[in-house]
Formats: sequence, structure tokens, C-alpha cells
Amino acid sequence: MENKEKKFFPLFTDLTDKKVVVFGAGNIASRRVRTLLSFVKKMEVVAPEASSEILALSEEGQLTYRQKEYALADICDADLVIAATNNPEVNDAVYRACKEHGVLVNTASDQQKCDFHFPGIIEQDGIVIGFNGGGRNHKKVREMRCKVEQALKQ
Repeated sequence: MENKEKKFFPLFTDLTDKKVVVFGAGNIASRRVRTLLSFVKKMEVVAPEASSEILALSEEGQLTYRQKEYALADICDADLVIAATNNPEVNDAVYRACKEHGVLVNTASDQQKCDFHFPGIIEQDGIVIGFNGGGRNHKKVREMRCKVEQALKQ
């Protein structure tokens, strides 16, 4: 089967005992962290500065915040990595290191450098529904998620 464009298979996987490392602690990174928190036990955020949300989550013990610049050693024991800094060169360095070390990576600044995408998620009554548009139309994905969410409330 020949595909002309890169397609992502909707795989639901157990991240409970996996270590997730997020590089960056701004708005995009905070959204990714918020999405992942209920699915993982061990999350680490690495960034020179952090949003108030990341700092609060760290103080609550929901994640570990390491106030520092990216270093290769930061991905050594990671199972899943998010590169969401405001610096494309750092994101690219994280991406290359993850590819070299066989670590799944999502690069927020470049859809072509993603092993996985973040779906729009609805969690209700023990059911998880994910929405993905292949990185092409975030607005439409958000609209679809909202429509389904409204339908479930009826």
C-alpha cells in the first residue's frame, strides 16, 4: 500500500510507567503537559524559565521542573520527548538526539519532525476519545472535539 502523505495511526498506548520529558515551559509546553498529566506518573520539564502553571504543578509534586538549558543527557532515560521550546535550533537538536537514541519525539515547531501527534482529547466516564487532523487543520479538530463534547453532555 503506497501512501502519498504521512498518515498517523490512532494508537492508544499505556504511558503509566513511562518517563516523559518536555523541553520548554511556555504556553505550548504547558498545554502538552496538561494533556499528558493524567496518563503518566513521571514527567520532567526542562527549561530555563517556566510558566506559572508549570511552576505550580512542580510545587504540587505532579511533575519535576529542572530550571536549565537543554543537554543531551536529559533524554538518556526518556521514553517520550516533547520539544516545545521557543528556539527552533534547540527543538531541532532535541529531535536529532531523540532520533539517534530511538526515543519517540514530538517537535511542536515542525510537524515533519514528529513521531506522534497530540490529539484533541475528551475524557468522560472512563472513556478517552482522541481527535487528530494530521497536523493540518487544528481549528477543525477543535471544532469537531467541541461538537462531540456538546453531544455527550445531552
